[in-house]
Amino acid sequence: MLISELVLKLKHIKSLGFVPSKRKGPTGVGYTLETLLGISENNLALPDVGKIEIKAHRANSQNMITLFTFNRKVWQMNPLKAIQKYGSFDENGRKGLYYTMALRPNSAGLFLEVSDTEILVRHISGEIIATWQLQTLAGRFSQKIPSLIIVYAFCEERDNREYFHYYRAQLLQGTTPEIIASQFKEEHLLVDLRLHDQGTRARNHGTGFRVKEDKLPFLFSQLTDLHI
Repeated sequence: MLISELVLKLKHIKSLGFVPSKRKGPTGVGYTLETLLGISENNLALPDVGKIEIKAHRANSQNMITLFTFNRKVWQMNPLKAIQKYGSFDENGRKGLYYTMALRPNSAGLFLEVSDTEILVRHISGEIIATWQLQTLAGRFSQKIPSLIIVYAFCEERDNREYFHYYRAQLLQGTTPEIIASQFKEEHLLVDLRLHDQGTRARNHGTGFRVKEDKLPFLFSQLTDLHI
């Protein structure tokens, strides 16, 4: 499929107005769009763009979505020691670092610090817990999501059923370390620490890099409105 063909399909879907969701729950907006497009997966190979993900987005949704996870060679403090020193207990009495990190210190005194070249998880005492190079994060993001088409939908509920009107589409491509840094500074992009004490070592479920859904376009360097 050429991107021009995809645009024609999206124009037709837009002309349908509000259509009933084909699945209940948060995934309904994406599943309904895929069904209307006649695709079984949300990754398409477009000759004029390459492999691309299509994502449907409820207008004004601020839900958090995980972009990727990355832990390799980032821990400046032994993870188990970090848990023992700065962790908190969950409802099962298990100690861990399950924190969504932002610029402001959390209850454990941990916060994100952004420099020109890296981001750090730091304690208010000055101790550095982990460090990521912005260049590495930009590369990881570009590898995971090289191109993306977002299709925006108005939503309304009728008789306990959700309806969508797909009204706008954007092609998003590329990013830079400077863009990644700016989105951390704006607190659109956050870090999820997800590890716990497993006795002799830390069990790490993968540090997640998450973005507010309505801020996703700001992570890209090229934004093109598709005229649907």
